[in-house]
Amino acid sequence: MEYRKMDARDYEQCIALWKITEGMSISNADSREAIESYLERNEGFSYVAVQSEDIIGTLLAGHDGRRGYLYHLSVKPEYRGQGIAKILVQSCLDRLRDAGIERAHIMVMGSNESGQSFWTGLGWTQRGDILICSRDIHMNTVGKE
Repeated sequence: MEYRKMDARDYEQCIALWKITEGMSISNADSREAIESYLERNEGFSYVAVQSEDIIGTLLAGHDGRRGYLYHLSVKPEYRGQGIAKILVQSCLDRLRDAGIERAHIMVMGSNESGQSFWTGLGWTQRGDILICSRDIHMNTVGKE
C-alpha cells in the first residue's frame, strides 16, 4: 500500500470512487476542471491510497489561510476497516498543521450515519452552533435591499 499526494492525473479514478461512495454528494464542483484548480490552489494537501496502481482511497484537503477543510474521504468498500481512512486523515492534518493551520472542518451529509460515526470516532465534534447556508454564485442578483 502506498500513500501519496493526489494530483490531477488521479481524477478519473477518484471521481469513479466518489460516485460509488454511499453518503457522498457529487456536484459541478467535482468536475475535472474544478478539482484540478482546487489541487493547484492547495498543492500537496490532498492524498490518495494506492494498491497496485489502483486508487483505493482519497481525501481532498486544503485551507483558506485560517482554517483547513477536508472533503471526499472515500475508501473502496473491500478495503474498509484496515485503517486506510485514518492514515489519509492524519496525512492531511499533518500537512495542514505544517502550513500553520490550527483547526480543520469537515462537512458530512446529515443522512450519512456511517460518515458521522467515523468522524466522531476520530474525535471530531459535531457543532450545533453553526448553520451552513449555500447559494449558487451564478445567480446575478444579491437580493432585495
